[in-house]
Amino acid sequence: MPTFQYLATDASGKEKKGKVEGASHEEVINSLKAQGLYPTEVKPVVVKKKAAKKKGSGMNFNLGPMVIKGADLTLVTRQLAILLDAGLPLIRALKTLSAQSKNPAVTSVLDKTAASIEGGVTFSEALAQHPKSFSDLYINMVRAGEAAGALELILDRLATFMEKAAKIRSKVKSAMMYPMVVMTIALAITGALMVFIVPKFAQIFDDLLKGKPLPEITQFVMAISDTMVDPKRGGIALAIMIVIAIIYIAAGKTPRGAYYIDKMKYNAPLFGPIISKSTISRFSRTLGTLMSSGVAVLNALNIVKETAGNAVVSDAIGKVHAAVKEGEGIAGPLRQTNIFPEMVISMVEVGEETGKLSEMMDKIAETYDDEVDNAVTGLTSMIEPIMIVFLAVVVGTIVIALFLPLLSIMDSLS
Repeated sequence: MPTFQYLATDASGKEKKGKVEGASHEEVINSLKAQGLYPTEVKPVVVKKKAAKKKGSGMNFNLGPMVIKGADLTLVTRQLAILLDAGLPLIRALKTLSAQSKNPAVTSVLDKTAASIEGGVTFSEALAQHPKSFSDLYINMVRAGEAAGALELILDRLATFMEKAAKIRSKVKSAMMYPMVVMTIALAITGALMVFIVPKFAQIFDDLLKGKPLPEITQFVMAISDTMVDPKRGGIALAIMIVIAIIYIAAGKTPRGAYYIDKMKYNAPLFGPIISKSTISRFSRTLGTLMSSGVAVLNALNIVKETAGNAVVSDAIGKVHAAVKEGEGIAGPLRQTNIFPEMVISMVEVGEETGKLSEMMDKIAETYDDEVDNAVTGLTSMIEPIMIVFLAVVVGTIVIALFLPLLSIMDSLS
């Protein structure tokens, strides 16, 4: 008998989790309800089987499970919604998509999913066996679609959700890419000047000035150049930068470190507005999509918390979830987090009062999609002059540092 992992709340609102055996997903839910628990998440436990080694071979190549990623998952979801809407049975639709796909990951996952459904599990349970391909958001929406008998509609909504989310990510990445490229070029030019040009001037100054003190700005530039050219000092500087990078990465993997790093990103002068607006857009669209698909509010907030993409927002949503579990609405706890703008909270309040919260969340997401567009456009227009000024300051500092001693040399020669 298969084992299921569950997350549920009792009559007092206390969260409980554990594992239980059952013949099917529905049987486990009914069993938990009989115990006075209200399940918010039930999924089968995936048992990893060890690959058997072939006799006569001492090598075992294990490339890991096949995973459907990004655009491929969006395309499969859209095509599956179209096939189901056309009247094809689910198993046949999965096998059709598997046969026509040239991606081995898509073929493998869809074949296994179809085989699981033929074995007697539901579509959502079959998807839960591939957690690296299908997120909790995806699985819960499919489960809601199965319960409502509108699977093709939910899949179409999922595909639209993923397309819009990918569009926002693309815009944010494009906004980040331009300054990164310009900064890389600026650092390359500066490095070339410091490694190849400045040392030659240093030799000239030693020969002509004969021990006379150099201007402070020249000494500063020469010291940086010496550090970059000297293998020992350069190695120490590189080692320090590597240690800082390792500490940063390690801190980002801890809850407290990730919180403070994301908080710095959220409040950053130039990129902060884009990050905050895109995060609010993702929160609104995810919550609205889940609620309009029939997912319970508490379960929807749990999923949104896990998919927020920002530890600060995730922590805030966790507090909202705790308050809603105690019987409060969503707008009040959102205001107390001091993360979401007043306009968002006001729209949530209107949605709660009119009973159209999911539609209001979609409108918030559309509004903030436009805000992200405007923020990206504004950042792009600001970045170019900022980078030009940055390059001028860096290169100008090096030129002035090299030119000042030349003036002393010309005075001494005259």
